[in-house]
Amino acid sequence: MNVITIVGARPQFIKAAALSAELRRSTGIQERLLHTGQHFDENMSNVFFRELGIPAPDWNLGISGGLHGAMTGAQLAGIEKVLASEKPDAVLLYGDTNSTLAGALAAAKLHIPVAHVEAGLRSFNRRMPEEVNRVLTDHVSHWLFAPTAMAVANLEREGIAGGQVHQVGDVMYDAALYFCAVASARGERPLALRALAGRPFVVATIHRAENTDDPARLRAIASALMALSGEIDVVFPCHPRTRDVLSRLGLDVKSARGLHYVEPLGYLDMIEMEQSAQMVVTDSGGVQKEAFFFSKPCVTLRDETEWVELVESGWNRLAPPTSSDSLLSAFRTALGTTGAPIQPYGEGDAADRIARILSGAGA
Repeated sequence: MNVITIVGARPQFIKAAALSAELRRSTGIQERLLHTGQHFDENMSNVFFRELGIPAPDWNLGISGGLHGAMTGAQLAGIEKVLASEKPDAVLLYGDTNSTLAGALAAAKLHIPVAHVEAGLRSFNRRMPEEVNRVLTDHVSHWLFAPTAMAVANLEREGIAGGQVHQVGDVMYDAALYFCAVASARGERPLALRALAGRPFVVATIHRAENTDDPARLRAIASALMALSGEIDVVFPCHPRTRDVLSRLGLDVKSARGLHYVEPLGYLDMIEMEQSAQMVVTDSGGVQKEAFFFSKPCVTLRDETEWVELVESGWNRLAPPTSSDSLLSAFRTALGTTGAPIQPYGEGDAADRIARILSGAGA
């Protein structure tokens, strides 16, 4: 079975690290990797391939930036050329980025079966580009690999059921279990962690357009993090887009006492920071789960989340960034808390289960 995996963004690299390793061990599957280039700078892309042992991409389209339609359209055209030439037996996609949708549409129009990892996730907010991407991808997929029972139920409500839907668990859980051991074995702790000299801290990540493109929301977030850093150290690995908007708005977070503004971290450094933190603040879908994997309370700076089971169990709190005061209150409330004992993401064998299903299909 000849499979082309399409990735383009940091969370997809992490998922591919877990699943590609299993696919390489599978009899009868040949996988090749296409990188759209959606995340392109050193700390957002190249370092992940090196750290996680992902094979160098067979194709790198180098397509990033611009409006959603322009980016997706350019990726669609580039992917289509590769798929038309290579004629793979299947296209493997992750998550909900523009690269995901472009790959799904290109494959569907060429009648190539699509395998979607993280199928069935829903925030039920169609204003989110990610929601549009994931819904459309699910509806053209041949294999839908759902991480949770709730994801399966979401698909059933949309008329997608039967043998094409597989509840396999979450490949990010596989990756977290494996790579936290790899990170610990390195023998050298992240520079940001060493600088704290054992003091308790919070780690925060902000990158979603709904926050970075809305000056009022970003000001509320920045103000709340600066206020929090007066009470507990805050490590803030700053996404390139967030950095540019903070500068344009004149929000000088670097000057806040206790706020450690650092460049984006590689995956191994990031999971060490999450493991050592007292709390995680984020607007990332993947980081919400990583906080749970490491038993850390999380405050999510969004109006809704696709990982509703973490909110229901008390591990995660939604805090829409409508004001700095409401955010600071949410941070203070979450610190030191734990949630209910749940295990919604499987046993850490999702990659193996997906590889077995695909291997059987190719037999």
